Amino acid sequence: MSEIDYKKIASQPEFESLLKKRNKFILPITIFFIIATLIFPVLTGYTDILNNEAFGNISWAWIYALLLFVMVWTLVTVYMKRAKTFDKEADEIIRKYREGEYK
Repeated sequence: MSEIDYKKIASQPEFESLLKKRNKFILPITIFFIIATLIFPVLTGYTDILNNEAFGNISWAWIYALLLFVMVWTLVTVYMKRAKTFDKEADEIIRKYREGEYK
């Protein structure tokens, strides 16, 4: 198996398109994750909003913390599914390179 010229592959429009699609997907979920995660310590440390009881002895802080876990698992699941399509596209680009379609 010959060595892969990654510079040649990186200059192909298909590869650039793949990077744009991946970045367009990753950037919003990363920003959402960071904001949702950082809001929790701000709300608990500097306000009393989450100190109120939601039901019984459970405050909104506990619900928010639980929802952070749910958010992480959901984002990981969505990312894993989407990453499979990115991997398939990357494999197709490498296949085309190996078959000599990129000059």
